[in-house]
Amino acid sequence: MVEVELSADEARRLQLRAQGFLGARRKGGVPAMLERLGAVQLDTISVLARSHELVSYARLGPVRRTAIEDAYWGRPNGTAGAFEYWAHAASVLPMDTWPLFGFRRRAYLRRGWRWHKVPEGVCDEIRARLKADGPLTTRELGGAKASADWWDWSDHKIGIEWLLDIGEVVCVQRVGWRRVYDLAERAVPSGLLAQDPDDDACLTELVTRAGRALGVATRADLADYYRVKQDQVDRVIDGTGLVPVAVAGWSQRAWADPEALDDPPRGRHATTLLSPFDSLVWDRARTSRVFGFDHRLEAYVPKAKRVHGYFAMPLLSGGRLLGRVDPAREGRTLIARQASLEPWATRTPARAEASAAALATALWRAATWVGCDDVHVDRTDLPQSLLTAALKAATPTERGAST
Repeated sequence: MVEVELSADEARRLQLRAQGFLGARRKGGVPAMLERLGAVQLDTISVLARSHELVSYARLGPVRRTAIEDAYWGRPNGTAGAFEYWAHAASVLPMDTWPLFGFRRRAYLRRGWRWHKVPEGVCDEIRARLKADGPLTTRELGGAKASADWWDWSDHKIGIEWLLDIGEVVCVQRVGWRRVYDLAERAVPSGLLAQDPDDDACLTELVTRAGRALGVATRADLADYYRVKQDQVDRVIDGTGLVPVAVAGWSQRAWADPEALDDPPRGRHATTLLSPFDSLVWDRARTSRVFGFDHRLEAYVPKAKRVHGYFAMPLLSGGRLLGRVDPAREGRTLIARQASLEPWATRTPARAEASAAALATALWRAATWVGCDDVHVDRTDLPQSLLTAALKAATPTERGAST
């Protein structure tokens, strides 16, 4: 088959549109966004907001945080609109993907355990409690930890997580960051629960969805999106309908969503701060290849060794990753402890001015969303006078007042 040839810029724009950062982005709101992305990663860190909230904000603008939670976890017909399971990591997933993770649930079941051996009799007790009492947290079931050590799970925590792994229970909500569990027979629509595609059918559809969510992707990119093995991608790639492409500057073969190739990207680029766990940037190798941007989360790096800050959020504007912002809040002021720009973004006066304007826009929009009415930057490699002028010059729309 003759490969389609793409420039690096064409591949970048395809990925930006597929991820919801180029062109019309708001149609269908949070549920449609989740369906398009296929997975929204969860994480315990909360600075401006939880990561799964930041993902929606970055694409849709100042959506109310309660509306985001309702869209993920609402139960209009007695069943959840989404569920949490192991995808790229712990992720919110559209409910219609429930059957597709059967391959992973069966793999756990064949192994017989994952992180801990399951204590005898505990699972029967948990099943009985959920059946009688409805959705429950681990604390309500009997405690999450046996001691203060993070890894030392209680018997009930071991049991409920095992039942989650194998699909007998479902995480249908997070409350105070605690998982809320329910029986799959009650939480998953019967039509989905009855489906039992074999492993190759699951993998074919997941790789197809990964290709659609990324627009254009290498074998490693496709495998990483839902954390499947690269040889599993090889096994099913011919059945996905993805089109082989050659991207200038990429050393590896790639595949593209055929619908994306038929409709060249167009429209306005988003200017926003991204969660480090956003699917646009969660794969460091892909982010470096597509954007020339090397990024890692430094939350777990000793403070003295951090380069860009505890929760440095990539700054996206004009389809490029311009730099990083390490945010915090003090009362009603959004603080950028550090705003670091890429060298190319400040190389000329014109670029520095454009980068300052983009940074000011992103900071004001984020501030408005989280209820702040002032912005302050502690440290930046931009001329301070230039950034101060940009912050003062931001229009009401750039400040999020009418987006």
